[in-house]
Amino acid sequence: MFNKVILVGNLTRDIELRYSQNGSAIANTAIAISRKFTVNGEKKEETCFVDITFFGRSGEVANQYLRKGSKILVEGRLNFEQWVDKTSGQKRSKHSMIVESMQMLDSKGDGGIPVEQQDAAGNTTGHGEYHPNN
Repeated sequence: MFNKVILVGNLTRDIELRYSQNGSAIANTAIAISRKFTVNGEKKEETCFVDITFFGRSGEVANQYLRKGSKILVEGRLNFEQWVDKTSGQKRSKHSMIVESMQMLDSKGDGGIPVEQQDAAGNTTGHGEYHPNN
């Protein structure tokens, strides 16, 4: 099966960074993706909100350089989560995204984000892109 998602949007909140018991970074936030369209001559806009999670070094990089409102392109896979609501006892579910690579789209002058990034091995990934598997 093939599970690949590419989204471009703005972060809806600052990164929430934590570390697992083995010391690996886990960073959570959400992205808003807007779509403008026209129906019967009337201009409309709809926004989709998607929770996203970064793991490892990409989570640390995201936490260091991104904040609420940052424009970003993320590439990764969909993840389906299920749980039981503790207050109501009802089953809940949602789709979220696991980020495998990202590209920071804010310019250096606008968001203070460096034009070039380095991966965990110190290799330049170029122009605000970060690919943790390279």
